[in-house]
Amino acid sequence: MSRKAAAAIRLLVLDVDGVMTDGRLHFGPRGEALKVFHVRDGFGIQQVRKAGIHVAVISGRQSPMVTARCRELGVRHVIQGQVDKLAAFERLRARLDMSPSACACVGDDTPDVPLMRKVGLAFAVADAHPDARSVAHVVTSLAGGRGAVREVCDYLLSSRARKWVDPQRQKSVHHPKRTFSR
Repeated sequence: MSRKAAAAIRLLVLDVDGVMTDGRLHFGPRGEALKVFHVRDGFGIQQVRKAGIHVAVISGRQSPMVTARCRELGVRHVIQGQVDKLAAFERLRARLDMSPSACACVGDDTPDVPLMRKVGLAFAVADAHPDARSVAHVVTSLAGGRGAVREVCDYLLSSRARKWVDPQRQKSVHHPKRTFSR
């Protein structure tokens, strides 16, 4: 079911702390001082955007670092400081005119569970809380902030790729759309 659902995804919703970052919060004397994002996650986000999948960030916290990172990646739908992520998602979904089945999300903890239950395809990062893991359709092999978002992006993109069956091996083999020669 997951691969079939992945091919229909038009919106990917990401949590920040614990998904785009490793979940640790670094505070200095003036408040939050640092968030660390994985460069491969950023590349994955750019690739799904190029493939026509909208990307949104819905976070319970407010952070200028998230705003800056999302701007850098071209993520236009950035909703921060939202305790009720499901309500924020419903407003965004209505504005984009998308059904829940055309949406995927990535979560890591209990506040993400209502949203994860609503979407067509829910991912939990490898180090997610058991509440999030229990409702996920797919659990990544990588942890939050350590490439999990890239893994999700690759999953979505590979589900859209053309495939063919090799009769010698009787299994699906990725068939690239382009080949390059020297």
